[in-house]
Amino acid sequence: MTIPVLSYPLTSQNARVSDLAGDLQTNGLATITFAGSGHETYNSEVDELINKAYRQIFFHAMKSDRDAYLESQLRNGEITIRDFIRGLLLSRRFSEGYFNCSSNYRMVDQVVGRILGRPVHGDAERRAWAIVIAEKGFKAFIDEILNGDEYMACFGYDRVPQQRARTLPGQSIGEIPIYQRFPRYGADWRDSLQERAPSAQFGLQNDTSSQASAVWIGGQPPAWTVKVWLALFAIGGLELTRVLLTVAGAMLKTGGE
Repeated sequence: MTIPVLSYPLTSQNARVSDLAGDLQTNGLATITFAGSGHETYNSEVDELINKAYRQIFFHAMKSDRDAYLESQLRNGEITIRDFIRGLLLSRRFSEGYFNCSSNYRMVDQVVGRILGRPVHGDAERRAWAIVIAEKGFKAFIDEILNGDEYMACFGYDRVPQQRARTLPGQSIGEIPIYQRFPRYGADWRDSLQERAPSAQFGLQNDTSSQASAVWIGGQPPAWTVKVWLALFAIGGLELTRVLLTVAGAMLKTGGE
């Protein structure tokens, strides 16, 4: 039996203020049906919205992060902005850069902040959506958010999600951007990366199989082994020189004939 999304109380004010992303009412595809695909005005507006979508989901997308197929579908009118956002959230880039290095709770913070434009309403909402991820999977979580009443009321099919800054008591500005509140990965993932990284001694510090032999003195091999190695090195050098001289002599002899 599928567990429904748990209810959670609202923990923030409903008053919202405009922020640096621009007026929410004008953040839409005003000309998506004005002239159709191929028209210069249409193409410029779609390009702008595509770039906004990348900034909203990835903050900064490298050229390799862009999805040419999704972009082509949007430009041709085959999908909506909402579908484009869904595609970015389910992309390999988001999976490797965000989902794989975050717990379910942190993933709720990341996704709600990016596609609903607000922080979660406390631990209750974080816990409710984390249960959805654990039971139904990440794709089902994304679908429920994008199909939800809040997303449709705020952004609909053809608006790029953006931060909906709320008024803070005693402050003249709204909340800080989601990228500053929630970096791509948290301290737990950072610490695990540090534990898996090579040590200052090229990874040999904790590797007992690679430590120096017990017969070494002060980390140096015995003197006799050094002498043997030098003798072998000298013999090898002489033999190599002899071979080179023999080859050179044969070449000169052949050339003289």
